Amino acid sequence: MRTSTAWTLVVLAILGALAVALVSELTDRPSPSTQSSAAPRTHRDADTPEALAEPRRMAALPPCPVGAGGPGPQRLRDVVVECASDGSDVDVAAALAGRPVVLNLWAYWCGPCADELPALQEYQRRVGDAVEVVTVHQDENETAGLLRMAELGVRLPVLQDGRRSIAAALGVPNVMPATVVLRRDGSVARVLPQPFTSADEVAAAVDTALR
Repeated sequence: MRTSTAWTLVVLAILGALAVALVSELTDRPSPSTQSSAAPRTHRDADTPEALAEPRRMAALPPCPVGAGGPGPQRLRDVVVECASDGSDVDVAAALAGRPVVLNLWAYWCGPCADELPALQEYQRRVGDAVEVVTVHQDENETAGLLRMAELGVRLPVLQDGRRSIAAALGVPNVMPATVVLRRDGSVARVLPQPFTSADEVAAAVDTALR
């Protein structure tokens, strides 16, 4: 009888502990309404300047563009994001003004994006200053975006846009990768919601869009 009573007490204690743990988990977990109403962020709270210093050093990204003069893309007026290379604010319309731009939208977790970024770098090498290739990292995990660029060895300007404000302003479908070709006057020549696998593919698509 004593053994039976002892096991009963043990079982009750375990069940009590499980119940407490379950209540605690449910209390700490955000409700669906809280999750859906939470505003997207440019980057995570963990991505402080101090935390980003080493990933930025490893990625060794070039500065973000400053523009070549002119009004820039009308749809991007008042859109300000962060430059991943140094954390400075970028007025996107002004930064992309005055020359044709290939704007590539990607995220660190996107496999086709990782295949495409080296092709975009090779395309930029070929065209030089005639066209500006700028990438937009569309996830709030800025550290992961920098580390992915370091892993790929791609040295292209990166705008950090966890809110996806650039895509929203340009009406880009919610797919990645996607590429927007902008004319010199800032107008949208073409939106290309597709991956590229080579610099030749990029060149053909951009040339067709800018004719």
